[in-house]
Amino acid sequence: MTYQADTISPQRAFLEYLAVLLIIIIPISVQAGIFGGADTAEAKDTTLSNINNSNSAIDISILSAGQNPNPQGALGGAEVLVNEDTLVSSGPVGADVIASTKASSGEISVYTVRSGDTLSHIAEMYGVTTNTILWANDLPRATSIREGQTLIILPIAGVRHTVVKGDTINSLAKKYDGDAEEIISYNELDAESGLVVGSIIVIPGGAIHTAPAVSAQPVRTSGSTSVSGGGWLSHPVPGAIKTQGIHGYNAIDLASGAGTSIRAAAGGEVIVSKSSGWNGGYGQYIVVKHSNGAQTLYAHLSQNHVGVGAYVSQGEVIGAMGNTGRSTGTHLHFEVRGASNPF
Repeated sequence: MTYQADTISPQRAFLEYLAVLLIIIIPISVQAGIFGGADTAEAKDTTLSNINNSNSAIDISILSAGQNPNPQGALGGAEVLVNEDTLVSSGPVGADVIASTKASSGEISVYTVRSGDTLSHIAEMYGVTTNTILWANDLPRATSIREGQTLIILPIAGVRHTVVKGDTINSLAKKYDGDAEEIISYNELDAESGLVVGSIIVIPGGAIHTAPAVSAQPVRTSGSTSVSGGGWLSHPVPGAIKTQGIHGYNAIDLASGAGTSIRAAAGGEVIVSKSSGWNGGYGQYIVVKHSNGAQTLYAHLSQNHVGVGAYVSQGEVIGAMGNTGRSTGTHLHFEVRGASNPF
């Protein structure tokens, strides 16, 4: 018997070759998205999703885009800056951040107004009233603040009084050793109108007397510039007469001749130097922040010899004694905030 081999025509061979080639090419093309279409896009998304959901760290680092381009975004809340060791926010923040900004030690802070700020928001951050900021910065109204403006956040020492029948501005000023004009200005009162019973009035710089008031006797202080018994402060006006002991915000009054040199009680950075204005009754004044966190304040000056940002040494002359602001005579009002006043 004779066998004859099957003969495949060239046309058939080509068709079989083409079929095999298509079987190989089509899945690859669909995967690569060559043919497009909804089904193709879905297949592509499904494939990438499967890759992104894999447990391979290599696949994730290559295929996953960064979800947080801000390196500090994980901190949460609004932008928070540090300004003289006080948290300051440029936008709404949580109650925990606001609470941490309260100036419980009476520290004086400097704040630069940012876009979108309101006076009430700034006051809330520092735990003071809007009137405190207005009064201490000689501002006529809350809308007077502007972007880039520097505000002094000056916690006010004073007395809160609930008005009762018979109270007048003058009687409250006399009772608490305050000043009638300051009471009117701070509380935004109308001098011609009477006080409203039940309302709360703040007497800036006022004091509560638990015993009959005794006139302060002038005391001549030491002429030495050496460090005081407090351990780190030297006398700001050697040889001056102390005309009033501790009052207001941990302050004393030291009297001498007009123009007498005022010296830094300790080395530090000048954070406030106001050479004009009422400034909450301080007139011209300087605040120096020291390395231990305490601050010293020198008020009623006639001249300021140093500006904001200057670093001064202990005993360095920073100003001259005067009678500016709420002052009944030439003297230095010297405060120590955040530490005891040894003088």
